[in-house]
Amino acid sequence: MRQLSVPADPLQRYDDALGGGDTAAITQLVQGMLAGGVEPLTVLTDVIAAAQREVGKRWQRGEWTVAQEHAATAMALSATKVVEEHVQLRPVTRGSVVVACAEREWHALPAMIVHCALRAEGWDTTLLGASTNPLRLNQHLQDLGPDAVAVSCSVLGSLPTCRRFIEASTAVGVPILVGGPAFGDDDVRARALGATAWAADAQGAIAAMDSLPTVVEPAAPLPDEAAAEQAALEEDHRRLVALLRERWSLVAAVTTPEADVLHSVMDIADDALHQILHAVSAALLTGDHRPIPETAAWIADLLRSRNGDEMMLRELTGLICAALREYPLAGELVATHLAT
Repeated sequence: MRQLSVPADPLQRYDDALGGGDTAAITQLVQGMLAGGVEPLTVLTDVIAAAQREVGKRWQRGEWTVAQEHAATAMALSATKVVEEHVQLRPVTRGSVVVACAEREWHALPAMIVHCALRAEGWDTTLLGASTNPLRLNQHLQDLGPDAVAVSCSVLGSLPTCRRFIEASTAVGVPILVGGPAFGDDDVRARALGATAWAADAQGAIAAMDSLPTVVEPAAPLPDEAAAEQAALEEDHRRLVALLRERWSLVAAVTTPEADVLHSVMDIADDALHQILHAVSAALLTGDHRPIPETAAWIADLLRSRNGDEMMLRELTGLICAALREYPLAGELVATHLAT
């Protein structure tokens, strides 16, 4: 059989096409790699996912706008759909898996990559897509009776709904695999929330699926006091963001004629407030304090890349401590782990 040629330096070619907004070139590149015998997992992880990580870093450094990032994501989704069409031609040789994003999780690409990776390995996958409602997952559990559930969670604000997925899946004995940046670099948060297994990436998801038990026990209850405070904090989230927005000097600074020196800081001010409160909520929910300093470092990096004053992060720490007076556990976490 004649071996088709594989495009040279596919990651660079893919990245060049991203920068030029050339979806047709990306489609042609991915099709050429698959036709040339490159494994779908390699295309997914070494090209599409690798390029998308660099896109995120460019936004982080202030080199790309939100619009450019969104356009790149749309092209990555198109590229992944090409891989999906390819792997759907492979025979099903294993059990069935429902793949979903936690509710409030709109980053659909990671779940789609896992869906394609598992399908390439012979799993019969059903992809539910972005921000899946727990009720919808329940319905699929009843209708499809899958052998496993796989959930992608990129943002900390989706961890509470991911816990509801874990409760729903394990309540009927179905093992659940979780992954994504919201879970960090190890299985600590996954175990705390009662997940059956955790994977760092698509390759890890394939390996984890092979070792899942057939049936699992319902997830254990979360610690009462921390879970109650986290739920209350979640209910109060919008009010707290509005309060901090009024008081944080970063927001005031970008509404003055001199605001140009801060470039696009206003674009990230609200995001920073949401993310730091979500980090506190995640720490309460999982008992893992690391999301708080990690999010603080992320905010500090954003400020540096946009010529903002890092002292504004110290100011924010004090504002959050004051705003969380009614939440003793959360306030203690902020005082201990957000101080810079």
